[in-house]
Parts: sequence; C-alpha cells; structure tokens
Amino acid sequence: MDVRPFNVLVPEETLKDLRERLAHTRWPDEIPGSSWEYGANLAYIKELVDYWLTGFNWRAQEEAINRFAHFRANVDGLGIHFIHERGKGPSPMPLVITHGWPGSFFEMSKITPLLADPGSHGGDPADAFDVVVPSMPGYGFSDHPVRPGMHVLRVANLWARLMTEGLGYDRFGAQGGDWGASVTAYLGFAYPDNLIGVHLTSMTRPAPYLGPGAKELSEAEKGHLQQRENWLQAEAGYSHIQGTKPQTLSYGLNDSPAGLAAWIVEKYRAWSDCDGDVEKRFTKDELLTTITIYWATQSINSSTRLYHETLNYPWNMKQGERIRVPSAMAVFPREISRPPREWGERSYNVQRWTDMPRGGHFAALEEPELLAEDVRAFFRPLRG
Repeated sequence: MDVRPFNVLVPEETLKDLRERLAHTRWPDEIPGSSWEYGANLAYIKELVDYWLTGFNWRAQEEAINRFAHFRANVDGLGIHFIHERGKGPSPMPLVITHGWPGSFFEMSKITPLLADPGSHGGDPADAFDVVVPSMPGYGFSDHPVRPGMHVLRVANLWARLMTEGLGYDRFGAQGGDWGASVTAYLGFAYPDNLIGVHLTSMTRPAPYLGPGAKELSEAEKGHLQQRENWLQAEAGYSHIQGTKPQTLSYGLNDSPAGLAAWIVEKYRAWSDCDGDVEKRFTKDELLTTITIYWATQSINSSTRLYHETLNYPWNMKQGERIRVPSAMAVFPREISRPPREWGERSYNVQRWTDMPRGGHFAALEEPELLAEDVRAFFRPLRG
C-alpha cells in the first residue's frame, strides 16, 4: 500500500472565492424574536460570517493542523487522508479514532496529544497510543467516492486494511462517536482477531436482536427507545433529508458558505452541552476551522451521502450475534442517544461503562481530558 506524507494547503484562489461569496451573502428573513426555534439564528450566523470574513485566519489554523503528522494512502482505490501521531512511551498501543458528521479529523486535535503523549499532559507514559485519525471517504482531504455503496461497514473494512497492510499493526484498538462509533463497532464485529477493544461515545448501531427468545426490555431500555423517538421527531429532519435526497441539499450548501455555516453550526449548538450558547463549548475559530475544511474540500455533498448509503444498508444484529471484543461506552449527558448499560450488553461485550458528568456529542472537542482518561483506563488492562 502506497503511504505518503501529506501537507494541508488550501489554494489561495479558494480562499479568495470564499471571501467574495461571504461578502455577497443574500440573507433570509426571520420571525422577530424567534431565536433558534426555527433553526439557525439569523443574528448569530451574521456575526459568525462577519468574523469568517474579517477576523478568521485560516492560514494560522492550517499551520496548527500541520503540526500533526499527516499522510495519504491508497486504500482499495481511494485516497485516504489520516493523521498518524506516534506515541511517546515504552510500548504505545495502536489506536484508530473515527469522526462522524458534521465533524472531521480536526475534531480530534485536542485529544490526540493527550493520547499520544500522556506523560506531557499529567498522565503515565505507559498509557501512550500510536494515534491514527483518518478522514472518512468523502470527508475532508480524503477522496470522494464516485460509486454508490460507501456505507459505514465498508469504511470499517478500509480502516482494517489501512491499519494492518498500510501501517503494519496486526492488532489495534478503535474509538469513535457518531458514524465513527458505527465504524468502530463493525471493526470489533468483523475483525475480532485484530481488535484489542472498542471504545464508543455513542451506541446507535448495530440494532440489537429483539426477536423471539430475546430478553424482555427493561424499563430503562423502554425509556431509552422513547427518548430516541422523541429526538427523532424533534431533531432528525436533517438526517431524513441527508438519507433520502442529499444531492438536492448539496446545491445550496456547496454554493453558499453562509448556508453551509448555518447547517453545521446549528448541530454544534443543538448537540453539545452548551445550554444554548454554542460558544460556551466551541470558539468561533474551532467552528470555522471545521466549516472551512468542508468548504475548501467541497465535501458537504459527499459527506452527507453517507446517510443515504447507510440507510440503504442497515446493520441489524441477528439472533446469537454479538460484538465479542472488549467494549466500553462513555455516556455524555448531552449525547444524542444515551442508552442504559443493559441495552449495550445486548450487542457488546461491555467491560467498562462510564456516565460522564458533562459534555455532549462532540466529546473530543468538548471534554478532551475526560474522554482521554476514559480511553486510557479502558485499554490499560488490555495492553500486552
């Protein structure tokens, strides 16, 4: 497998075009006093776009991003971008971390140093990891798939090849949230001889077997299913659009940076532990770095297609099936889905279950120290 160093560098003409589009944004109207009730708030998006145009320094963010070791590899005909930070310790454990939507590899920028070099961040060097953070196909600086069928199970297959054939790791751990949790779970299911363990921050897939002979649902599990149903009714419109007609959506989001910012930032506000103030958890620079990655790589369409592909290729457990490698779940209180432990135990070999005191869907950016310590603690007895 051809693995080569890579440097993030957005062409200046792309940034010039971005500035021109921002300066000529055609703003929609808004119900006075509606705040975020109808979606992204007009006053805040105007404020964010003004900062994007007049204060945000992409080149400074690019320089910080490039302090990590970046590579690209050809995996099954797709160019896959990834960070590969070697651990600083006596015996670093390989760990692949997978992001979700609307995240990117940048989401792991705070947690990567904590895991790769714990000794420099108040931890034990014996807990060090070789951290691998790929950009999923169609995201960031990875290639866009040009054929249908790039669902989360295929992404997991690509990661298995990248880790074993590309990077030479016979055994490794995996961590992920959102779509990354599904990729991580399937790695544990399909490659048990290679996976040391899986650590998740969400557990929406696979759907456990609930047919004849299955254990009756507990009251906590029934409450979880109701919580999921309530969330789907209130918050999942984006998912239905992206799962059914992502191409139609893409024309507006790929053409208007203000539209792209509104689509993404509304999720960072709704899904984080921010009490309605998105900047309690994320700076404008952090939000705009993520959005600029989507804009510069024109990956909003290819990223949202993952919903369509996975909707048409669901992963449900059959009777007797289970993810048998050691598994852990870190439950953040503002995560989209917060299952009880017994729900996880239907599908996973749960060895650790942590109820976190704070944090939401974007745990690696919101609470990197809490997440890093939970990852270290889970994998510690599995080393060697």
